[in-house]
Amino acid sequence: MNTSRPWFIGIALPVLFTVPGAWAGPPTDQLKPAVERVIRILQDPALKREVKTAERRGTIRAVSDGIFDWREMAKRSLGPHWRGRTEAEREEFVRLFRDLLERSYISIIERYSGEQITYAGDSVDGGQAIVRTKFLTKQGKEVSIDYRMMRQGDRWLIYDVLVETVGLVGNYRAQFNQIIRAFSFEELVKRMRGRELANEAS
Repeated sequence: MNTSRPWFIGIALPVLFTVPGAWAGPPTDQLKPAVERVIRILQDPALKREVKTAERRGTIRAVSDGIFDWREMAKRSLGPHWRGRTEAEREEFVRLFRDLLERSYISIIERYSGEQITYAGDSVDGGQAIVRTKFLTKQGKEVSIDYRMMRQGDRWLIYDVLVETVGLVGNYRAQFNQIIRAFSFEELVKRMRGRELANEAS
């Protein structure tokens, strides 16, 4: 997963200065405010100090919990190995998966320095949607970032993020599948408990 690090910038860091783009519907309407809340947290002088690290990260976590469907993300990342797992195993895996993403990417989130994103519209197909964006790096490179979302009641939640058509879930699924096939599901969980996968995903 040597391309993972730039991805979470696309997941959690867009946008301080947004550029008007195509018309957007409810999925974008729900994604954009959450992203902007993360930006405000990152730019809050009172939370920038090292002694405030735990508080800052806890606040970011609370925002991400409101826009990510961690269970769906974990389920898709585990792929066919999700079947046959007990509910207790699934619940633990979802928690470990969420913790893995946080450990792997929180320091990247905190490097935000005002990069620009354009919301390019969204498309809805039943209970699923894609929100299309363009992320402009400091080097002037434009990167396409698509957010796949599912409707849960009256909310739209992210279950995958694609950067230049490459998905976060697909990369984790390949990594997890390799470990399970070579060893076992129990070995994967053991590595996740021991925080051995954070470096592999970075």
